[in-house]
Amino acid sequence: MKPHLLILRMMRVGKAIRLQKILAQAGVASRRKSDELIRDGRVTVNGGKAALGMKVNPDEVEIRVDGEIIQLKSGFRYILLNKPRGVLSSLRSQGGRATVGDLVQVDQRIFPVGRLDLESEGLILMTDDGELTNRLTHPRYEHEKEYRVLLNKKPSLSQINSWRRGVVLEDSFRTRPADVWVENSKEPWVHVILTEGHKRQIRETAKKLGLRVKRLIRIRFGDLEIGRLQPGEWRELRREEVNLLQRLINS
Repeated sequence: MKPHLLILRMMRVGKAIRLQKILAQAGVASRRKSDELIRDGRVTVNGGKAALGMKVNPDEVEIRVDGEIIQLKSGFRYILLNKPRGVLSSLRSQGGRATVGDLVQVDQRIFPVGRLDLESEGLILMTDDGELTNRLTHPRYEHEKEYRVLLNKKPSLSQINSWRRGVVLEDSFRTRPADVWVENSKEPWVHVILTEGHKRQIRETAKKLGLRVKRLIRIRFGDLEIGRLQPGEWRELRREEVNLLQRLINS
């Protein structure tokens, strides 16, 4: 297999940085997973095996992961995609299914931030900024995600209040309190705002309350909104949106 190039933001000359942070910013893996790569001997610095806790100046050394070189560049790519139903929110296909990588084909190696299950749709951020990805997806930072959810029937006030308080799912996970309200429309749409991301949480919560999700669309992630993007469409983030993300993760 031909090695691909992993991309990293240009660091300030003369500054030594922990190796796992460099790998995370390159989008190779999270810092924890990067530690595992180093421990397993898969990372080299100037041809020698890297050590845990090692600090290097990325302007002065050659770093490789599984033989693939990390090259420096200035800036990152940030893309907002409206993922359609039936598309995997990953770069690796399963059973021949389409992936978000099939929809967004750019020169850089970019990755989806977070996931939506196969039947869900809506906002997916894709970027090669590994540090931002880690901060946006780590549960301790509690970034808001808003969903528009079509149910099989209009929920009762009791069901809405239970959803707001939090419920215990079939796997014994207790959901946190959430903002939930019924949309003023002919069909039974509700809006749900979460700061956590347990697997299939909205679908399983609805099921626990005696409801069924017919359609699930993520319309907002932090300050990013899906807007008028149609399913399958994508666009570059505007500079002000990138600035909002940077402020969000640095707050």
